Amino acid sequence: MAILAVALAAGLRAATAPLPYGAEIAFPGAEVREAVAIVAAPGDDTHLFVVEKAGRILVLDLRQPSAPAVEFLDLRRQVGDSGGEQGLLALAFHPDWKRNRRFFVWYTHTDGGFLRSKREDRLASFEISPTDSRRADPDSEQILLAQPDEASNHNGGQLVFGPDGYLYLSLGDEGAANDSYANSQRIDRDFFAGILRLDVDLKPGSLTPNPHDAVRPGTYAVPADNPFVGARTFNGAAVNPKAVRTEFWGTGLRNPWRMSFDPETGQLWCGDVGQNLYEEIDVIERGGNYGWNYREGPLAFRGKAPAGVAFSEPIWTYPRSEGVSVTGGLVYRGTRHPELVGHYLFADFASGKIWALRPDGSRPVGRDRVQQIASVPGVVTFAVQPQTGDILMASLPGRHLLRLVRRPAAP
Repeated sequence: MAILAVALAAGLRAATAPLPYGAEIAFPGAEVREAVAIVAAPGDDTHLFVVEKAGRILVLDLRQPSAPAVEFLDLRRQVGDSGGEQGLLALAFHPDWKRNRRFFVWYTHTDGGFLRSKREDRLASFEISPTDSRRADPDSEQILLAQPDEASNHNGGQLVFGPDGYLYLSLGDEGAANDSYANSQRIDRDFFAGILRLDVDLKPGSLTPNPHDAVRPGTYAVPADNPFVGARTFNGAAVNPKAVRTEFWGTGLRNPWRMSFDPETGQLWCGDVGQNLYEEIDVIERGGNYGWNYREGPLAFRGKAPAGVAFSEPIWTYPRSEGVSVTGGLVYRGTRHPELVGHYLFADFASGKIWALRPDGSRPVGRDRVQQIASVPGVVTFAVQPQTGDILMASLPGRHLLRLVRRPAAP
Protein backbone atom coordinates (compact mmCIF):
# COMPACT_ATOMS: atom_id res chain seq x y z
CA MET A 1 0.00 0.00 0.00
CA ALA A 2 2.85 2.36 0.81
CA ILE A 3 4.35 1.83 -2.65
CA LEU A 4 0.95 2.45 -4.22
CA ALA A 5 0.50 5.66 -2.23
CA VAL A 6 3.90 6.96 -3.34
CA ALA A 7 3.09 6.13 -6.98
CA LEU A 8 -0.28 7.88 -6.80
CA ALA A 9 1.29 10.96 -5.21
CA ALA A 10 3.95 11.08 -7.93
CA GLY A 11 1.28 10.76 -10.62
CA LEU A 12 -0.76 13.58 -9.08
CA ARG A 13 2.27 15.88 -8.98
CA ALA A 14 3.03 15.09 -12.63
CA ALA A 15 -0.58 15.69 -13.68
CA THR A 16 -0.81 19.06 -11.89
CA ALA A 17 2.70 20.35 -12.62
CA PRO A 18 2.63 23.68 -14.50
CA LEU A 19 3.20 23.41 -18.23
CA PRO A 20 6.39 25.09 -19.45
CA TYR A 21 4.67 27.44 -21.92
CA GLY A 22 1.65 29.72 -21.99
CA ALA A 23 0.15 32.20 -24.43
CA GLU A 24 -0.17 35.97 -24.62
CA ILE A 25 -1.75 38.39 -27.08
CA ALA A 26 0.79 39.01 -29.82
CA PHE A 27 -0.45 42.25 -31.42
CA PRO A 28 -2.86 44.08 -29.07
CA GLY A 29 -3.81 46.70 -31.64
CA ALA A 30 -4.72 44.20 -34.37
CA GLU A 31 -8.17 42.75 -33.82
CA VAL A 32 -9.17 39.81 -35.99
CA ARG A 33 -12.35 37.79 -36.43
CA GLU A 34 -12.12 34.00 -36.61
CA ALA A 35 -8.56 33.92 -37.91
CA VAL A 36 -7.64 30.50 -39.35
CA ALA A 37 -4.23 31.12 -40.95
CA ILE A 38 -1.18 33.33 -40.42
CA VAL A 39 1.15 33.68 -43.41
CA ALA A 40 4.44 35.45 -44.10
CA ALA A 41 5.28 36.14 -47.73
CA PRO A 42 8.71 34.73 -48.72
CA GLY A 43 11.46 37.29 -48.18
CA ASP A 44 9.21 39.80 -46.40
CA ASP A 45 10.17 40.27 -42.75
CA THR A 46 7.97 43.28 -42.17
CA HIS A 47 4.42 42.00 -42.75
CA LEU A 48 2.12 39.18 -41.71
CA PHE A 49 -1.09 38.20 -43.48
CA VAL A 50 -4.04 36.92 -41.48
CA VAL A 51 -6.82 34.86 -43.06
CA GLU A 52 -10.29 35.34 -41.57
CA LYS A 53 -12.67 32.44 -42.02
CA ALA A 54 -15.51 34.63 -43.28
CA GLY A 55 -13.43 35.70 -46.28
CA ARG A 56 -11.12 38.60 -45.47
CA ILE A 57 -7.33 38.71 -45.57
CA LEU A 58 -5.71 41.30 -43.32
CA VAL A 59 -2.11 42.54 -43.31
CA LEU A 60 -0.12 43.51 -40.23
CA ASP A 61 2.88 45.85 -40.38
CA LEU A 62 5.41 44.32 -37.96
CA ARG A 63 7.26 47.63 -37.78
CA GLN A 64 4.17 49.02 -36.02
CA PRO A 65 3.12 46.17 -33.69
CA SER A 66 0.42 48.23 -31.98
CA ALA A 67 -1.19 49.40 -35.24
CA PRO A 68 -4.50 47.93 -36.44
CA ALA A 69 -4.59 45.42 -39.25
CA VAL A 70 -5.35 46.66 -42.77
CA GLU A 71 -7.64 44.88 -45.21
CA PHE A 72 -5.67 43.21 -48.00
CA LEU A 73 -8.53 41.43 -49.79
CA ASP A 74 -12.23 40.86 -49.16
CA LEU A 75 -13.65 37.57 -50.48
CA ARG A 76 -16.77 37.42 -48.35
CA ARG A 77 -18.97 37.65 -51.42
CA GLN A 78 -17.26 34.69 -53.05
CA VAL A 79 -17.30 32.64 -49.84
CA GLY A 80 -20.94 33.18 -48.95
CA ASP A 81 -21.76 30.83 -46.05
CA SER A 82 -18.73 30.40 -43.75
CA GLY A 83 -20.52 28.38 -41.06
CA GLY A 84 -19.08 25.18 -39.65
CA GLU A 85 -15.92 24.13 -41.50
CA GLN A 86 -16.58 26.33 -44.54
CA GLY A 87 -14.94 29.62 -45.42
CA LEU A 88 -11.67 31.06 -46.62
CA LEU A 89 -9.23 28.45 -45.35
CA ALA A 90 -5.75 28.99 -46.78
CA LEU A 91 -3.33 31.42 -48.39
CA ALA A 92 0.10 30.98 -50.01
CA PHE A 93 2.31 33.49 -51.77
CA HIS A 94 4.18 32.46 -54.88
CA PRO A 95 7.94 32.13 -54.17
CA ASP A 96 8.51 34.81 -56.83
CA TRP A 97 5.63 37.02 -55.74
CA LYS A 98 7.75 40.18 -55.71
CA ARG A 99 8.07 39.84 -59.48
CA ASN A 100 4.80 38.22 -60.58
CA ARG A 101 2.65 39.56 -57.67
CA ARG A 102 0.73 36.23 -57.47
CA PHE A 103 -0.76 34.55 -54.43
CA PHE A 104 -3.19 31.65 -54.04
CA VAL A 105 -6.23 31.00 -51.87
CA TRP A 106 -8.42 28.00 -51.06
CA TYR A 107 -12.03 28.62 -50.10
CA THR A 108 -15.51 27.14 -50.10
CA HIS A 109 -18.16 28.92 -52.14
CA THR A 110 -21.91 28.80 -51.54
CA ASP A 111 -24.59 30.68 -53.43
CA GLY A 112 -27.64 30.36 -51.21
CA GLY A 113 -29.07 29.19 -47.91
CA PHE A 114 -27.28 26.53 -45.92
CA LEU A 115 -29.53 23.63 -46.96
CA ARG A 116 -30.33 24.83 -50.48
CA SER A 117 -26.97 26.16 -51.55
CA LYS A 118 -24.75 24.94 -54.32
CA ARG A 119 -21.42 24.28 -52.63
CA GLU A 120 -18.04 24.38 -54.37
CA ASP A 121 -14.38 24.15 -53.31
CA ARG A 122 -12.16 26.61 -55.13
CA LEU A 123 -8.45 27.05 -55.69
CA ALA A 124 -7.82 30.52 -57.08
CA SER A 125 -4.99 32.94 -57.68
CA PHE A 126 -4.96 36.72 -57.33
CA GLU A 127 -2.45 39.47 -57.94
CA ILE A 128 -1.16 42.13 -55.59
CA SER A 129 -1.85 45.69 -56.69
CA PRO A 130 1.09 47.06 -58.74
CA THR A 131 0.80 50.38 -56.91
CA ASP A 132 0.25 49.25 -53.28
CA SER A 133 1.83 46.08 -51.88
CA ARG A 134 -0.65 46.14 -48.98
CA ARG A 135 -3.62 45.69 -51.30
CA ALA A 136 -4.68 42.88 -53.61
CA ASP A 137 -6.44 43.46 -56.90
CA PRO A 138 -9.96 42.06 -56.23
CA ASP A 139 -10.65 41.79 -59.97
CA SER A 140 -7.64 39.61 -60.71
CA GLU A 141 -9.12 36.27 -59.59
CA GLN A 142 -8.22 33.29 -61.75
CA ILE A 143 -9.84 29.99 -60.73
CA LEU A 144 -7.68 26.88 -61.17
CA LEU A 145 -10.00 24.28 -59.62
CA ALA A 146 -13.71 24.53 -58.81
CA GLN A 147 -15.17 21.30 -57.52
CA PRO A 148 -18.74 20.58 -56.31
CA ASP A 149 -18.81 19.40 -52.70
CA GLU A 150 -21.82 17.62 -51.19
CA ALA A 151 -21.07 18.31 -47.50
CA SER A 152 -20.03 21.39 -45.57
CA ASN A 153 -17.27 19.73 -43.55
CA HIS A 154 -13.89 18.08 -44.24
CA ASN A 155 -12.66 20.76 -46.61
CA GLY A 156 -9.02 20.25 -45.70
CA GLY A 157 -7.48 23.42 -46.85
CA GLN A 158 -3.78 24.05 -46.59
CA LEU A 159 -1.72 25.64 -49.36
CA VAL A 160 2.08 25.57 -49.25
CA PHE A 161 4.82 25.91 -51.82
CA GLY A 162 7.44 23.22 -51.51
CA PRO A 163 11.21 23.51 -51.83
CA ASP A 164 10.69 22.25 -55.39
CA GLY A 165 8.64 25.34 -56.28
CA TYR A 166 5.38 23.41 -56.72
CA LEU A 167 2.11 24.21 -54.96
CA TYR A 168 0.74 21.60 -52.54
CA LEU A 169 -2.94 21.53 -51.54
CA SER A 170 -4.53 19.36 -48.85
CA LEU A 171 -8.05 17.99 -49.40
CA GLY A 172 -10.60 16.35 -47.12
CA ASP A 173 -12.77 13.37 -48.07
CA GLU A 174 -15.81 15.56 -48.97
CA GLY A 175 -17.31 15.31 -45.51
CA ALA A 176 -20.32 13.95 -43.66
CA ALA A 177 -18.83 10.98 -41.73
CA ASN A 178 -17.38 7.51 -42.30
CA ASP A 179 -16.24 8.46 -45.81
CA SER A 180 -19.88 8.71 -46.88
CA TYR A 181 -19.03 9.63 -50.47
CA ALA A 182 -16.44 6.86 -50.94
CA ASN A 183 -13.60 9.16 -51.99
CA SER A 184 -10.82 8.09 -49.66
CA GLN A 185 -9.27 5.35 -51.82
CA ARG A 186 -9.90 6.71 -55.32
CA ILE A 187 -7.46 8.37 -57.70
CA ASP A 188 -9.70 8.16 -60.77
CA ARG A 189 -12.68 10.18 -59.62
CA ASP A 190 -12.55 13.63 -58.01
CA PHE A 191 -10.11 15.74 -55.97
CA PHE A 192 -10.69 14.57 -52.40
CA ALA A 193 -8.92 12.84 -49.50
CA GLY A 194 -5.30 13.58 -50.34
CA ILE A 195 -2.54 16.04 -51.19
CA LEU A 196 -2.22 17.60 -54.66
CA ARG A 197 1.06 18.81 -56.19
CA LEU A 198 0.62 21.39 -58.95
CA ASP A 199 2.85 23.33 -61.31
CA VAL A 200 1.28 26.79 -61.38
CA ASP A 201 4.11 28.14 -63.56
CA LEU A 202 3.51 25.76 -66.51
CA LYS A 203 7.17 24.77 -66.60
CA PRO A 204 8.64 22.98 -69.63
CA GLY A 205 8.21 19.24 -69.27
CA SER A 206 5.13 19.41 -67.08
CA LEU A 207 1.99 17.67 -68.30
CA THR A 208 -1.55 18.73 -69.14
CA PRO A 209 -4.05 17.52 -66.50
CA ASN A 210 -6.47 14.80 -67.49
CA PRO A 211 -9.88 16.31 -68.35
CA HIS A 212 -12.20 16.91 -65.39
CA ASP A 213 -15.11 19.31 -64.91
CA ALA A 214 -13.35 20.91 -61.93
CA VAL A 215 -10.20 21.80 -63.87
CA ARG A 216 -9.80 25.17 -65.55
CA PRO A 217 -7.63 24.30 -68.57
CA GLY A 218 -4.40 26.21 -68.97
CA THR A 219 -4.21 27.43 -65.38
CA TYR A 220 -1.78 24.81 -64.08
CA ALA A 221 0.16 21.73 -65.16
CA VAL A 222 1.10 18.41 -63.56
CA PRO A 223 4.76 17.83 -62.66
CA ALA A 224 6.01 14.90 -64.73
CA ASP A 225 7.36 13.09 -61.65
CA ASN A 226 4.05 13.05 -59.78
CA PRO A 227 3.54 9.46 -58.56
CA PHE A 228 0.35 8.57 -60.44
CA VAL A 229 1.33 9.85 -63.87
CA GLY A 230 0.65 6.94 -66.23
CA ALA A 231 -0.79 4.76 -63.43
CA ARG A 232 -2.82 1.76 -64.60
CA THR A 233 -3.46 0.21 -61.20
CA PHE A 234 -4.24 1.49 -57.71
CA ASN A 235 -4.57 -0.73 -54.64
CA GLY A 236 -4.22 -3.71 -56.95
CA ALA A 237 -7.21 -2.78 -59.14
CA ALA A 238 -7.09 -1.53 -62.72
CA VAL A 239 -7.64 2.18 -63.40
CA ASN A 240 -7.93 4.08 -66.65
CA PRO A 241 -4.78 6.24 -66.92
CA LYS A 242 -6.82 8.89 -68.77
CA ALA A 243 -9.13 9.20 -65.78
CA VAL A 244 -6.45 9.26 -63.09
CA ARG A 245 -6.12 12.48 -61.18
CA THR A 246 -2.40 12.78 -61.76
CA GLU A 247 -2.35 15.83 -59.50
CA PHE A 248 -2.29 13.56 -56.42
CA TRP A 249 0.94 13.41 -54.42
CA GLY A 250 -0.46 11.42 -51.47
CA THR A 251 -3.79 9.71 -50.76
CA GLY A 252 -5.89 8.12 -48.02
CA LEU A 253 -6.40 11.16 -45.78
CA ARG A 254 -9.64 11.98 -43.98
CA ASN A 255 -9.37 15.71 -43.28
CA PRO A 256 -5.78 17.00 -43.39
CA TRP A 257 -5.95 20.17 -41.31
CA ARG A 258 -2.70 22.09 -41.62
CA MET A 259 0.52 20.92 -43.19
CA SER A 260 3.95 22.50 -43.50
CA PHE A 261 7.42 21.83 -44.84
CA ASP A 262 10.38 21.55 -42.50
CA PRO A 263 12.64 24.28 -43.93
CA GLU A 264 15.75 22.27 -43.07
CA THR A 265 14.89 18.72 -44.18
CA GLY A 266 12.17 19.43 -46.75
CA GLN A 267 9.82 16.90 -45.09
CA LEU A 268 6.09 17.63 -45.42
CA TRP A 269 4.30 17.26 -42.06
CA CYS A 270 0.51 16.98 -41.82
CA GLY A 271 -2.16 16.61 -39.15
CA ASP A 272 -5.10 14.39 -40.19
CA VAL A 273 -8.34 14.62 -38.19
CA GLY A 274 -9.77 11.26 -37.12
CA GLN A 275 -13.28 9.81 -37.03
CA ASN A 276 -14.06 8.17 -33.68
CA LEU A 277 -10.90 6.85 -32.10
CA TYR A 278 -7.59 8.42 -33.18
CA GLU A 279 -5.94 11.60 -34.43
CA GLU A 280 -2.72 11.30 -36.39
CA ILE A 281 0.42 13.08 -37.55
CA ASP A 282 1.90 12.04 -40.90
CA VAL A 283 5.00 12.81 -42.90
CA ILE A 284 3.70 12.98 -46.45
CA GLU A 285 5.86 11.19 -48.99
CA ARG A 286 5.62 10.76 -52.75
CA GLY A 287 2.81 8.29 -53.50
CA GLY A 288 2.09 7.59 -49.83
CA ASN A 289 -1.30 6.09 -48.92
CA TYR A 290 -2.25 6.99 -45.34
CA GLY A 291 -4.96 4.41 -44.94
CA TRP A 292 -8.32 6.14 -44.56
CA ASN A 293 -10.92 4.59 -44.66
CA TYR A 294 -9.42 1.12 -44.32
CA ARG A 295 -7.94 2.30 -41.07
CA GLU A 296 -8.11 5.13 -38.56
CA GLY A 297 -4.79 5.81 -36.89
CA PRO A 298 -3.26 2.41 -36.00
CA LEU A 299 -6.55 0.46 -36.13
CA ALA A 300 -8.66 -1.11 -38.85
CA PHE A 301 -11.73 1.03 -39.58
CA ARG A 302 -13.83 -0.34 -42.43
CA GLY A 303 -13.39 -3.46 -44.47
CA LYS A 304 -10.21 -5.31 -45.25
CA ALA A 305 -7.55 -3.69 -47.36
CA PRO A 306 -6.74 -5.41 -50.66
CA ALA A 307 -3.97 -7.97 -50.42
CA GLY A 308 -0.52 -6.51 -50.89
CA VAL A 309 -1.53 -2.88 -50.25
CA ALA A 310 0.98 -1.17 -47.96
CA PHE A 311 -0.08 1.91 -46.04
CA SER A 312 2.30 4.62 -44.83
CA GLU A 313 2.57 4.54 -41.05
CA PRO A 314 1.67 7.66 -39.04
CA ILE A 315 4.54 9.31 -37.20
CA TRP A 316 2.30 9.69 -34.14
CA THR A 317 -1.28 8.96 -33.14
CA TYR A 318 -3.22 9.85 -30.03
CA PRO A 319 -6.59 8.55 -28.80
CA ARG A 320 -9.78 10.54 -28.45
CA SER A 321 -9.25 10.53 -24.68
CA GLU A 322 -6.50 13.11 -25.28
CA GLY A 323 -8.25 15.22 -27.91
CA VAL A 324 -10.72 15.08 -30.77
CA SER A 325 -9.45 17.29 -33.60
CA VAL A 326 -5.77 17.62 -34.42
CA THR A 327 -4.31 20.87 -35.72
CA GLY A 328 -1.14 20.21 -37.69
CA GLY A 329 1.71 22.57 -36.94
CA LEU A 330 5.31 23.12 -37.91
CA VAL A 331 8.86 21.99 -37.30
CA TYR A 332 10.38 24.87 -35.38
CA ARG A 333 13.59 26.32 -36.80
CA GLY A 334 13.44 29.75 -35.17
CA THR A 335 15.78 31.46 -32.71
CA ARG A 336 13.43 32.56 -29.92
CA HIS A 337 13.15 29.10 -28.34
CA PRO A 338 16.39 27.14 -28.90
CA GLU A 339 15.10 24.29 -26.72
CA LEU A 340 12.35 23.66 -29.30
CA VAL A 341 14.50 23.73 -32.44
CA GLY A 342 13.87 20.62 -34.52
CA HIS A 343 10.65 19.74 -32.68
CA TYR A 344 7.30 19.43 -34.46
CA LEU A 345 4.70 21.54 -32.67
CA PHE A 346 1.02 20.66 -33.01
CA ALA A 347 -2.24 21.03 -31.09
CA ASP A 348 -5.68 19.61 -30.49
CA PHE A 349 -8.52 22.03 -31.21
CA ALA A 350 -10.92 20.60 -28.64
CA SER A 351 -8.71 19.67 -25.68
CA GLY A 352 -6.42 22.68 -26.06
CA LYS A 353 -3.28 20.61 -25.65
CA ILE A 354 -0.14 21.72 -27.47
CA TRP A 355 2.62 19.17 -27.91
CA ALA A 356 6.27 19.16 -29.00
CA LEU A 357 7.30 16.02 -30.89
CA ARG A 358 10.97 15.17 -31.31
CA PRO A 359 11.26 13.47 -34.73
CA ASP A 360 13.18 10.28 -35.35
CA GLY A 361 13.79 10.63 -39.08
CA SER A 362 10.58 9.62 -40.83
CA ARG A 363 9.85 6.75 -38.42
CA PRO A 364 6.98 6.55 -35.91
CA VAL A 365 8.02 7.88 -32.51
CA GLY A 366 7.42 6.61 -28.99
CA ARG A 367 5.66 8.46 -26.20
CA ASP A 368 9.00 9.47 -24.71
CA ARG A 369 9.50 11.78 -27.71
CA VAL A 370 6.20 13.68 -27.34
CA GLN A 371 5.61 16.19 -24.53
CA GLN A 372 2.68 18.47 -23.81
CA ILE A 373 4.12 21.97 -23.43
CA ALA A 374 1.06 24.23 -23.20
CA SER A 375 -2.72 24.40 -23.11
CA VAL A 376 -4.52 26.86 -25.40
CA PRO A 377 -8.12 26.10 -26.45
CA GLY A 378 -9.20 26.26 -30.08
CA VAL A 379 -5.83 26.51 -31.85
CA VAL A 380 -6.33 26.26 -35.63
CA THR A 381 -2.93 27.24 -37.00
CA PHE A 382 0.71 27.96 -36.15
CA ALA A 383 3.25 30.30 -37.73
CA VAL A 384 6.70 31.70 -36.99
CA GLN A 385 7.11 35.46 -36.91
CA PRO A 386 9.87 36.67 -39.25
CA GLN A 387 13.03 37.99 -37.60
CA THR A 388 11.96 37.40 -33.98
CA GLY A 389 11.35 33.65 -34.27
CA ASP A 390 8.23 33.94 -32.09
CA ILE A 391 5.73 31.08 -32.38
CA LEU A 392 2.33 32.52 -33.29
CA MET A 393 -1.10 30.90 -33.12
CA ALA A 394 -4.67 31.67 -34.08
CA SER A 395 -7.42 30.39 -31.82
CA LEU A 396 -11.15 30.23 -32.44
CA PRO A 397 -13.17 32.15 -31.44
CA GLY A 398 -10.45 34.55 -30.21
CA ARG A 399 -10.16 38.12 -31.49
CA HIS A 400 -6.37 38.39 -31.39
CA LEU A 401 -3.37 36.41 -32.53
CA LEU A 402 -1.45 34.67 -29.77
CA ARG A 403 2.23 34.20 -29.01
CA LEU A 404 3.69 31.16 -27.26
CA VAL A 405 5.78 32.26 -24.26
CA ARG A 406 7.93 30.30 -21.84
CA ARG A 407 6.87 30.57 -18.22
CA PRO A 408 9.75 31.97 -16.12
CA ALA A 409 9.18 29.53 -13.25
CA ALA A 410 8.79 26.46 -15.42
CA PRO A 411 11.14 23.50 -14.81
